Amino acid sequence: MLPYRIGQGYDIHRLIPEKPMMVGGVRIESPVGSEAHSDGDVLLHSLIDALLGACGLGDIGDHFPPTDEQYKNISSTVLLQKVLPLIAQAAYTVGNLDATIFLEKPKLGPYKQQIRENLANLLNLSLDCVSVKAKTAEKFPPVGTQEAIAASVTLLMRRIS
Repeated sequence: MLPYRIGQGYDIHRLIPEKPMMVGGVRIESPVGSEAHSDGDVLLHSLIDALLGACGLGDIGDHFPPTDEQYKNISSTVLLQKVLPLIAQAAYTVGNLDATIFLEKPKLGPYKQQIRENLANLLNLSLDCVSVKAKTAEKFPPVGTQEAIAASVTLLMRRIS
């Protein structure tokens, strides 16, 4: 077994009115939110894909298909909590993660620290092992025209001895 593995996840959702916006398990004040079967938290969806991918366990759709009504409007935090035991069973743990959220508006600067702290707490990591960046798309569609939100996560997994 490899002592280290790298995981990468990406997600994008269309933005629609009158739906709460969740990013990294944190509610963001916004008139729009992600169109999705679950709560549409693109950052946690990217994280879940990165975790599963690093351990060779498929992707979020394999474990939580959007056709399954039990996941309708479910919190992505709950989905992450269902995935973490699978990662532990594979005998890996997160070493560090680097996340980027792509959103034109609202600006995420005021939320970045709270998102970072929440991710560290959810993964039982020290804060210095979690990086969260927010980027715009410089008016390039669909993120830059405020039609979508996207996120990317890269993480290093360590084998549990």
